[in-house]
Amino acid sequence: MGIFSRFKRKNDDSDSLVPPPETRLRVGEPSRLPQETEAERARLREIARATAAKIDAIESAMANDIFNTPEPAWGSGPRRPLTSFQQEQGPGTLPMLELPTTELLGDDVLPDAPVEAQAAPVVEESAILYANGQAVAAEHMLRDSLGDAGQHDRSVWWMLFDLYQAGDRPLDFDNLAIDYASRFETSPPAWNPLLPAAAAAGQPYAGVTPTEVLEGTLDAHVAPKLERLAQLAAPGKLLRLELGRITQLAPEGCDLLARTLTGLHARGSELVVAGAAELAALARQSTIIGERESSPAPWLLLLALLQLLNREKDFEETAMDYCVTFEVSPPSFEAPGKVATATSGPVSGERFMLPPVIEGDTANLFQAIDGYAQESEVVLLDCSRLARVEYGAAVALQARLRALAGSGKKIEMRDVNHLVAALFKLLGYAGVARLFPHKY
Repeated sequence: MGIFSRFKRKNDDSDSLVPPPETRLRVGEPSRLPQETEAERARLREIARATAAKIDAIESAMANDIFNTPEPAWGSGPRRPLTSFQQEQGPGTLPMLELPTTELLGDDVLPDAPVEAQAAPVVEESAILYANGQAVAAEHMLRDSLGDAGQHDRSVWWMLFDLYQAGDRPLDFDNLAIDYASRFETSPPAWNPLLPAAAAAGQPYAGVTPTEVLEGTLDAHVAPKLERLAQLAAPGKLLRLELGRITQLAPEGCDLLARTLTGLHARGSELVVAGAAELAALARQSTIIGERESSPAPWLLLLALLQLLNREKDFEETAMDYCVTFEVSPPSFEAPGKVATATSGPVSGERFMLPPVIEGDTANLFQAIDGYAQESEVVLLDCSRLARVEYGAAVALQARLRALAGSGKKIEMRDVNHLVAALFKLLGYAGVARLFPHKY
């Protein structure tokens, strides 16, 4: 039924229960109206037909708007206008997808690809202030811009998150995370400090990082790699373990990995674990509450990973489920200590871990990078612990990387925090290296 169909339209005399006054018959009067009234009636009928046609058109349009217009996707907003680069490519080039991402240059974007939009001035100014050691001024500038540039540029929030993580300020981080979740209606990022407190107390490691990559099915075949990793663990030596490529789990492999992680943690080894969150999600699929006949190995691996990720609340809840399922005492949570987590990248092999701060005399660091580059086709710089690069040192590092790129080396900088990434972008690092900021 149309919207207006409940209101009866009068197209002729028979449509109405009560005839209009000019057609109402009186006793003793003739049934025909005078001739001059017939023309008036014809005119009124034309007006009625035109009005009915307009009503039908309005009904059709409203029904089309209500029922036929596709509902926009959740969280989608108006699409950004095409950049000049996209306009030059012509109609055959698809516009960039409006997908939330934190990568300045993604895996499929060339270093010299044009940037879609210019960074907000507050992003560049805050990056320079922070690089020059003025963290307080950078914080105030970023916080003041949350209601302005931060309404449409999430990098302002990400830079502030990284500033709090670099400064070991979890309470400020959590407060900002609540505001972020409310503003963008998404899950807030988790606390993951750039440099673990235990490692920050001593001399942080910088240099080539031995790496072991586990992929495919996690079963008994991973034993040699895990043994080699345990043998390399030594005081002051940083190790990297790639877990993001594991696709299936077997109980014996879960048991081996859980024991290795527990042993490295007990020895106080410095360890960077990549892909821990992805493997934890996979392990959770193998844990069923109350299924006592199943192996406890996936449960123990999940608990070890949650401890590495410093997710205490999830750890406690999972530990209680483990206790209920197997009727044993649950393990207790311990802070991860010198173990840090990072995102898993497509490139395997040894990486060069950059120090937490690059400033002052950088000659020794640059020589070490050159020595590493001589043995590698891809110069892979791990920035997962890099908190700050002083402006002058950033300029000098760019010159050194340009020389390596000129010699045919491919350079990648992984897990860059957003404060440093904004500085590198401002200085034009995209011309010599591929930048991969860590994701929120």
